[in-house]
Amino acid sequence: MTSTADTNQTTIAARVAQFQQGMASQLPEDVVRTFSAEQEQLRARGIPVGVAAPGDPMPAGQLLDARGVPTTLAESVGGRSAVVVLYRGAWCPYCNLALRAYQEELVPQLAQRDVVLVAISPQKPDGSLSTQEINELSFTVLSDPGNQIAAGLGVLTAPSAGAEEAQRNLGLELPEVNADGTHGLPMPTVAILDRAGTIRWIDVHPDYTTRTEVADIVDALRNLE
Repeated sequence: MTSTADTNQTTIAARVAQFQQGMASQLPEDVVRTFSAEQEQLRARGIPVGVAAPGDPMPAGQLLDARGVPTTLAESVGGRSAVVVLYRGAWCPYCNLALRAYQEELVPQLAQRDVVLVAISPQKPDGSLSTQEINELSFTVLSDPGNQIAAGLGVLTAPSAGAEEAQRNLGLELPEVNADGTHGLPMPTVAILDRAGTIRWIDVHPDYTTRTEVADIVDALRNLE
């Protein structure tokens, strides 16, 4: 699944709305109903108990860069403050919409503050590379085998049985694209880290069709300055 949204939209929410209008006419009705039901359930459940909070250390883990080379988040950040984005994978159109918005509108503002942007998903490195190339991303994209970061933050989830079947009918087998062969996925999450790797701000979205807006990230950075 890929996005055809107009990237001239000024917010991620606007891009999503336009994408969903097109998607509704392209996908089978039963698939749309299944995904809509799952999204409603996710919204009803809300943010899980025990999610990481400001003041907590950012979880560590053995990650892989887009070429499959072992690394860590600390190595990728290089001692600088960072905005870390957890996303589901290259197959997720909502993720691509958000990452493209961050590239276009957030990266230039982070550069002015000497803050790095890192995106992390559970997909295999080749999926990270696809994400980077398709969306023309200049920032680091990492693979997290086993969802170590998501689990440490308390935002690890998985699709419902109905959503898994719908994904399969669309040609997506999550265990084949995830580095650990499971259905595990992070809730879309953005965390701001200080130079010591401590979480200063975090925003979790149980409903994967919504994402942290660029303006909210920039406002949070200003409040931390």
